[in-house]
Amino acid sequence: MSDRAEFLIDLSALTSNVSKIKKQCGVDLMAVVKADAYGHGLVRVASAALKGGASWLGVALLEEAITLRENGIDAPILAWLVSPGSDFESALSKNIDLGVSSIKGLQEVTAAAVKTGKKARIHIEIDTGMTRGGFLDEWQELLKADFSNLEVVGIFSHFARADEPGQQQNEDQLHKFKHMVSELEKIGINPPIKHLSNSAATLNDKDSYFSLVRVGIAMYGLTPDITHMGTSKELGLRPAGQLRAKLHLVKEVSKGVPVGYGASAHTPSDTKLGVIAMGYADGIPRIAQGAGIFVKSKRAPIIGRVSMDQFVVDLGSDSTAKSGDWVIVFGDGSHGEYTADDWGRASSSINYEIVTRIGPRVPRIYQSHEY
Repeated sequence: MSDRAEFLIDLSALTSNVSKIKKQCGVDLMAVVKADAYGHGLVRVASAALKGGASWLGVALLEEAITLRENGIDAPILAWLVSPGSDFESALSKNIDLGVSSIKGLQEVTAAAVKTGKKARIHIEIDTGMTRGGFLDEWQELLKADFSNLEVVGIFSHFARADEPGQQQNEDQLHKFKHMVSELEKIGINPPIKHLSNSAATLNDKDSYFSLVRVGIAMYGLTPDITHMGTSKELGLRPAGQLRAKLHLVKEVSKGVPVGYGASAHTPSDTKLGVIAMGYADGIPRIAQGAGIFVKSKRAPIIGRVSMDQFVVDLGSDSTAKSGDWVIVFGDGSHGEYTADDWGRASSSINYEIVTRIGPRVPRIYQSHEY
């Protein structure tokens, strides 16, 4: 237990979310554990997801995949953001599948395969409308490439607006994906794995499933978009993380007292203020206004600017909270506490960023609650 702050991770919630989603979609599921499993802890979350029925693990970076292998994870792993110049030989030696999105990348992976004498397992990334990663202008060149040292395991792309059901761009991307898959098939490349669905599409759009879905934010029990898709509870998901901290200090102050850097806020009345020993160095957004903490069954909003190591909340004049009390920064909302969605709104951001940016100074504490 930390003496300052901690991120409590309910691994059983993760396992339950994966199991529920896999059962609903009826196809193989890739658990996306990039970015330290969205801040929840790479290795422990990967194991929990596999326990829930995930058959694949997805990461962005090669070093994330290598870390999983070095920790005894032997499930199939795809690393898709692997830039030219990466250690492709290590990837091949550790049986890591590689995303390829450029001719340069294809050439380097092929060279590593030739040097090691081991066929490289690749997933071809195509740009169907995100206009980010994936083959687009080099597509025709790819269709003429030499694949003799490669095993094309998969082809994949990524939706830009799957969290906005009904958007025409979703249909356009699905159509383009099918077309580019058919062009590969015409030259004899028929990857057994085709994947397009992210969390939002997995929860929304059965037509985009193909043979594998990639589930990230939903696995952690968070909604892909609270405005268009509803809350975690409405989606039947259990948030896995609760961020909590100790009240570093409680003090009584008068009305009109300036609080924090720049005196950007003043106390609206005589009140008690609480200091939380977390700040933007720990992932608390500096611009956050409208969120806060939950203590003694009451919300206490932020007042003033968030500092590097601390922020201040208005506890109210009648608060019985004391220095050293534990408070909830965000949780599942079931007791009235702020959620990651609340913090996202308060920071002009989204829940993804709130959980992912929780810094390394905050220890991850793993729990398992059976329901």
